[in-house]
Amino acid sequence: MKYSMKRQFVFIFILLITSTILLCLLANSTLLEKYYINNKKNVLIKSYASINAASSAGDITSELYDIELQKIRDKYNINVLVLDSDSKMVKTTMIDQEFAIKHLLNNIFYGVNKEDVLVDNEGYMIQIVTDGRTQTEYIEMWGMLDNGYFFILRSALESIQESVSISNRFMAYVGFIAIIVSILLVIGLANRITKPIMELAGISERMKHLDFNAKYTGNDRTEIAILGHNINEMSEALESTISELKTANNQLLKDIEKKDQIDEMRREFLSNVSHELKTPIALIQGYAEGLREGINDDEESREFYCDVIIDEAAKMNIMVRKLLTLNQLESGSEVVSMERFDITALIRNYISSSDILLKERDISVRMEDYEAIYVWGDEFKVEEVFMNYFTNAIHYAQGENIIDVKLRSVDRQVRISVFNTGAPIPQDSIEHIWEKFYKVDKARTREYGGSGIGLSIVKAIMESMNQKYGVTNYENGVEFWFTLDVA
Repeated sequence: MKYSMKRQFVFIFILLITSTILLCLLANSTLLEKYYINNKKNVLIKSYASINAASSAGDITSELYDIELQKIRDKYNINVLVLDSDSKMVKTTMIDQEFAIKHLLNNIFYGVNKEDVLVDNEGYMIQIVTDGRTQTEYIEMWGMLDNGYFFILRSALESIQESVSISNRFMAYVGFIAIIVSILLVIGLANRITKPIMELAGISERMKHLDFNAKYTGNDRTEIAILGHNINEMSEALESTISELKTANNQLLKDIEKKDQIDEMRREFLSNVSHELKTPIALIQGYAEGLREGINDDEESREFYCDVIIDEAAKMNIMVRKLLTLNQLESGSEVVSMERFDITALIRNYISSSDILLKERDISVRMEDYEAIYVWGDEFKVEEVFMNYFTNAIHYAQGENIIDVKLRSVDRQVRISVFNTGAPIPQDSIEHIWEKFYKVDKARTREYGGSGIGLSIVKAIMESMNQKYGVTNYENGVEFWFTLDVA
């Protein structure tokens, strides 16, 4: 495989090990010498503090302090020379004492090269020097003790460069062996990890072709084994589900065939009704225009008949448009555009636009000060649903003449309800009010120009958005409601 996880795992592991070894080699080459010299410098300062304290206390000439000087030489590889104010030797661990005395006095009276100085303190100076006789490099501290004695501490610097080279070579050998061993280990580990993954990949490939006989056989307790056992359970569940789906599919085909027949009958009915209504509408409007042009001599009668004809034509035209809308919804040709919008603002805007009609009928609308509630739905169709509910409430409001609009959130949904005071819907009519052309009170529906199609449109719109709707009777009125998903 071009993008094998095994290859990537081995490559990343080797890259990490190699990078770590190279970083160690680089740090060893650049920092080891500085670290060694700094460590020597700290040891010299510590030894100087011990000698200075002994000198000030007068213990430097004691045999007991000889043991302390011996420790300093053996432990830190530091040789000591102390001279009194007359340049006479007080204590020493130097082998070549005369050269050491001469070198100390030369430093005191003639000074040193400032470029070689590491520390220049009030009582002492630390520097790196090279012995011209042996070409050996030393780090030394010299100066004056608190009691006026001169001193020099000297320690040979091993060849740092050679030590670093040896250390790097050793690290390179060890690193090379470590890389080889790591490659072998990581390949074995990668095989152990990727083998069950490849087994799972093969099982999923067979499942893709609906072969559910393949099962994961690993018996360890790793995450991959858990995944494998879950895939086994999923395979069994899929096999069972597909079997059920095939059974249901046979029944569904029969149901679809039956539904297609019903839908065809319904579409044909609506198309015929719409087609039949267009012609009388055109005739009514034509005669109305003729009457206005003076066909009838009685002006008052002519105007009266014209208004009636035009009014009826307008009602029939509205009914045709509603039938066409309903036909499109039920046939599925109307596209439902799901979008996010504020249902609270939509309802408030519509109520505000109905203010004149509400005042004419002396109707009070009650609605709490709800915050913005965002929902998913087709905003224009949702407005049409609310318009049908609200218009019905206006026309059927009686008694206290109150319309109560409520929004209530339940389980990630908002329930919008419109309640109007008045007579409840007869129980035998509730199951029929969503049918086309059904009218509970035909006389009153006719009075305000209702067509009996509004609630059928509500039903079609809500079902197109897979939402719930309904009606509830109360002793003092009726409540229509629908739900939307909260965004």
